[in-house]
Amino acid sequence: MGLLALFRRKPHERTGFELYSAAVTAARDPWFFGPLGVPDTLDGRFDLVGLHVALLIRRLRTDPDPLGAALAQAVFDAMFADMDINLREMGAGDMSIGKRVKRMWEAFHGRCLAYEAALDSGDEAALAAAIERNVWRSEAAARDPALRLARHAFRSAEALATQPLASLRRGQPPFPAPSEPADAA
Repeated sequence: MGLLALFRRKPHERTGFELYSAAVTAARDPWFFGPLGVPDTLDGRFDLVGLHVALLIRRLRTDPDPLGAALAQAVFDAMFADMDINLREMGAGDMSIGKRVKRMWEAFHGRCLAYEAALDSGDEAALAAAIERNVWRSEAAARDPALRLARHAFRSAEALATQPLASLRRGQPPFPAPSEPADAA
């Protein structure tokens, strides 16, 4: 590997950051922290970003085009590059960042497995249980908000599934605005 290879961009890096940024934007909707009651904490924000990124990676990874898997990896790389930067900006010491990012990766991976299993089986209750466990942790009375967030996740997964890969390559995934049918609220 030559010295110039260190400065060369990965083929899908820009698109990965654009897709990741769209997931972050979707996860920052005030509905999550206001009416839904997701804790507006570092953990709550990580969990919402993780949910949206997991939905996006699931969609990309399952595309029959091999480019989908490459874009999924680029989104993952963008997320954890951003986590690294954010930890540094919050003052984490250089010696601890690697361990903290690894713990975040492990937490994200576990959530992805739980969310994907529930989504693949169409089990809204299982997704709500995983969301309640991860987003609200041990808080009481989180079952209804978790079910509402699970419904939003299913709507988001459906919206992403209908989007052709060519559209996703433009870096603008169609995350629906959080909304609920009148009878679900």
